[in-house]
Amino acid sequence: MKNNQHKKRIAVLTSGGDAPGMNAAVRAIVRTALNSGAEIYAVKNGYKGLVDAGDQIQKLDWDSVGGIMQRGGTVIGTARCHRFRTREGRKLAAKNMIERGIDGLALVGGDGSLMGANIFHEEWGEYLDELVQEGQIDAAAAKQYPAVQIVGLPGSIDNDIFGSDMTIGADTALHRITEAIDSIASTAASHQRSFVVEVMGRNCGYLALMGGLASSADWVFIPENALPAETWKTLMVNNLKKGRAAGRQDSIVIVSEGAKDQDGNLITCQEVKEVIEENLQEEVRITILGHVQRGGSPSVYDRNLGTLLGHAAVETLLTTNLQDDPVLVGTRGNRIVRTPLDVCIRQSRDLVEAVQAKDDAQVVALRGESFQSVFDIIGVLTRPGPRPAREEKKSLRLAVMNAGAPAPGMNAAVRTAVRMSIDSGHTIYGVRNGFRGLISDHIAPMQWMDVNGWMKIGGSLLGTNRDVPENGDLYAIARTIEKYQLDGLLIIGGEAGYEGAHVMVQNQERFPSFQIPILCLPSTIDNDRPGSELSLGADTALNSIIEALDKIKQSAVASQRSFVVEVMGGRCGYLALMSGLASGAERVYINEEALGLYDLTHDLDNLVAGFEQGKRLGLLIRNEQAHDIYTTDFICRLLEAEGGDLFDVRQAILGHLQQGGNPSPFDRVQASRLAALSIEYLINETKNPVPDSAFIGFLEGDVVFTNMVDYPRLADRKNGRPKKQWWLALRAVERSLAFLEPKS
Repeated sequence: MKNNQHKKRIAVLTSGGDAPGMNAAVRAIVRTALNSGAEIYAVKNGYKGLVDAGDQIQKLDWDSVGGIMQRGGTVIGTARCHRFRTREGRKLAAKNMIERGIDGLALVGGDGSLMGANIFHEEWGEYLDELVQEGQIDAAAAKQYPAVQIVGLPGSIDNDIFGSDMTIGADTALHRITEAIDSIASTAASHQRSFVVEVMGRNCGYLALMGGLASSADWVFIPENALPAETWKTLMVNNLKKGRAAGRQDSIVIVSEGAKDQDGNLITCQEVKEVIEENLQEEVRITILGHVQRGGSPSVYDRNLGTLLGHAAVETLLTTNLQDDPVLVGTRGNRIVRTPLDVCIRQSRDLVEAVQAKDDAQVVALRGESFQSVFDIIGVLTRPGPRPAREEKKSLRLAVMNAGAPAPGMNAAVRTAVRMSIDSGHTIYGVRNGFRGLISDHIAPMQWMDVNGWMKIGGSLLGTNRDVPENGDLYAIARTIEKYQLDGLLIIGGEAGYEGAHVMVQNQERFPSFQIPILCLPSTIDNDRPGSELSLGADTALNSIIEALDKIKQSAVASQRSFVVEVMGGRCGYLALMSGLASGAERVYINEEALGLYDLTHDLDNLVAGFEQGKRLGLLIRNEQAHDIYTTDFICRLLEAEGGDLFDVRQAILGHLQQGGNPSPFDRVQASRLAALSIEYLINETKNPVPDSAFIGFLEGDVVFTNMVDYPRLADRKNGRPKKQWWLALRAVERSLAFLEPKS
C-alpha cells in the first residue's frame, strides 16, 4: 500500500564522480516534485550528507534550482563517504531520513553509488528493528516508514551502467575528447608527428572507442579488446607505417586508461610512445586529458537526458508502492525505460566475470549493440587501406551523393560509405552537387584516401542543393546511371533527397536503369524525416543553438531583459522544443501547435508577473515558421509595448550558424553507423532479382529500413515533416519545468 498519511517527501543526492548534466537532473527532480505537490530536499555531498545530516539536508523551493542547467559538476556536491560503506553508517542515514519524514530517494550516480543504494534498501527493515530497540525511533515511526523508495539515475562519464543506452555525462565527455583530439591532430599533421592520447573510462572502453571513431584515430586501445603484448605492438606499428606510406600526415593513438594486454598488464601511454619511437623513428608526444573530460558546461544531449530522467524518477517515486524494489531509470533509444536495480547490478557482475575469463567477445556483446557495431566499424576505418580484393567476388558499382541543405555529419557518412564499399571489394562513385550531378554527369570514382580527414568537417564536401528531379531530368539521370553501370545509390540528405528518391522509384517501370536499390540516409538539422527519430546534423545544430542561448541568458540577466529567439526547423519544431528543454526557456512556439492571441496574452501576463516578483531573465524560443502572422518581430513588439519599465525585449535570429560548424561526436558516430549499414543494405539488395529501395533510421533504439513505397503514408509532405513525431510527447515535460507555469 502507498503511504498517504503525509505529504510525499523526496530527497535528491548526487554521488560518486561528478558528471555534466547532473544539475539538469537535479533541477528536473526538484521542479517535478514541486509541481506534483511533494516536498523536496537536497542532500549535500552525496551519502556523506545523508549520514552527517544537519544542514546537509535542506528543503528546496522552485527558485533553488534556477539557472543551474548550463553549469558543470553538481551544485549540491558529491563526496566519498566511508561511513556509508559500513552498516552503522547506513543505519544512521536511515534514522536521519525517518526523522525528516523522507521516504523517497532519487540518486544520481555511478555503479558503486547504485550498488550502495540497493544495499541500503535491502537492509532498511533491519535498521528499523535496531533503531526501535535502541530507542532512537519509536514504533509508530517504524510503522510509518516500513521501506524506502529508491530510484537511481545513471550518472557517469564512462557510460558503464547497465539499464541505459547512455549515462548522464558521457556525451559531454565525448565532446571534450573530440575537441581536444581535433586540436591535437592539426598540430600533429603540421609536424608529421604521432600523438598518444589517454582518455578516461576506468574498465570501460566506451569513451576511447567512440572518441576514436569520432576523431578518426589511427589506433585505439580499449579494455574490451585485450591482445598479447607482442601482437598489439606489431599490429599497431604496421598500421601506422602503412598509413604514413598511404599519405597520412599524422598518427593519433588513443589509449583507454583501463586498457590491458592478455596477461593483464596495463598498456600505458609511455609504453605505446616508446614502441612508436623505436619503430617509426619519429618524435611522439603524450597527452593525458584527465579531468578536463568531466568539466565544463554539459552538452545538449546531457542536459536533456538529465532533465528527462529526473522527471521520470519523480514520476516513478509518486506512482509506485513504498515497498517496491529500487529501479534505475534509463533510456532505450529515445524512450524512458525502468529496470530493477538488482538486475542492472547482476549484469555488471556478469561483465566482471566475462572480463576475468578473458572472454572479449562476450564483454563486447554485454556492452550493447551500439558498442558492438562501432567496434566492428572502427576496425575497418582505422585501416590505412582496404583489404585485398577477392577475385571470386563480384565487384559492384555504387554511388553516394548528398541532397538537400548541408548538415553536419554528411561528410562523416560519405567517408564511411566510401571506405566500407572499397573494403568490401566494390567501386564507389561520388556524385557532385546533389541531383544536378546525376543530371550533368558530375560523377567520379572515389579512393580510400580521398576521404581522409572528412570526419570532422561540417557542410558537404561533395556539394549539395535542394533540387528535386522532374520531367526531362529523369532521362539525364537514367543516362548517367547507364553510363557508369551503377548497381546502387546512397542518398544522404533531407527532404530533397527523399522526394527525389521517391520520384525515381515511382518511375522504375519507365526507366529500367532506376531498378537498382536506392537508400536514403536522413541528414538534416531540422530532424524532419519520416522513418527515423534522429537525423544527422540535428545534434550539432542543437549544440550551436544552446551555445548561443547560454550567452544570451548571461546578457539578459545583467539587465532585466527578455529575449525572443528564432531558430530554424522549417515547419518542424524539433529544434525549438529540444533547445527550450535544454535551456530552461519559459515558452516555446512551434508550428505543430496552434498559436492564438489568447496564448500570447497569457504568456505576457505570466512574464509580467514574474518580473514583478524579482525575475531578471525571460527566454522565449520560436520556431521560424511557428505562425505566419505572429512573427518573431510581432511577439517582440507586443512584449515591449506591454512590459513597460519592467523589462526590455530583444530578438535574436540565429540563422545559418545552426547549419555550420564541425559535427558533434554524436553526429559523427551515428553517421558512421548508419552509413556502414546503408552500404551493407545496398550490397545485399543487389542480390535480389527485384531490389527494394528504402530509407534508414533509428526507431526506439533500433536501426530500421522502411520501404520507399511507404514514404507518402508516413510523410506530411505539405509541411515537410513526419506525420508522427515522437518528441512531441516531451512537450508536457518542457511545460511542467518552465518558469512561467509552476504549479507549486
